Amino acid sequence: MKKLVCAEEVKAAAKNGQKVFSIDCCTIITPSAKDLAKELGVEFSVGSASAAVEVPSCKNGSLPKTENPATVLDRDVIYQVVKAVLSNGLLTGLSAPALKKPFLTEGDPQSGLKIVRGRSVQFENFDTGKSGTHVAYREVISKDDSQMSAGFLTLEKSSFDWELCYEEIDIILEGSLSITIHGKTYEACQGDVLFIPKGSKVTWSSTGYVKLFYVTYPANWSELTAK
Repeated sequence: MKKLVCAEEVKAAAKNGQKVFSIDCCTIITPSAKDLAKELGVEFSVGSASAAVEVPSCKNGSLPKTENPATVLDRDVIYQVVKAVLSNGLLTGLSAPALKKPFLTEGDPQSGLKIVRGRSVQFENFDTGKSGTHVAYREVISKDDSQMSAGFLTLEKSSFDWELCYEEIDIILEGSLSITIHGKTYEACQGDVLFIPKGSKVTWSSTGYVKLFYVTYPANWSELTAK
């Protein structure tokens, strides 16, 4: 059974003056626990250490006990548990299509409201027309949903040229992106918003890793690009 580390355990360790949290290769750390550990100066370490706090084991399949059990069942925990179950093939009774959904959604069919669970998004390779590039994307809002499309894109240590037959807005979620247009290069960092007009010829590049969320108009941008 995998061990689970929640924000509550990190908070308790910091309160006790512990700076090292001992884990093993089977430990699941929720995103909220990672964020809190960074904020409180607590480091996760594989193996044992004299100043380490051992991760409590799950007994009889139950989650670790905390002072406030309600805090354990947050969305981070649920997501990590479901991810671990799927990755270990424990839901063998489910059909193949159910296990291969590129992302999880919920919403209101009557109004068209749609919520995409960002942490569930699985990326696929994006064809830049240039070999050797490491670019991936996943469209989460398509022409079936709206006149606009939207999705996530990642770029890692790569550069490629692109001509836009549509309008695009990008929000940088992680890292920094260099975009060159008319011979001048601009830098967009985490939290910045880009607007790229229709007809622009640009070069996208990054010396590290960058993740962004894009919105395009019209929604059939891929069909326009293929023409």
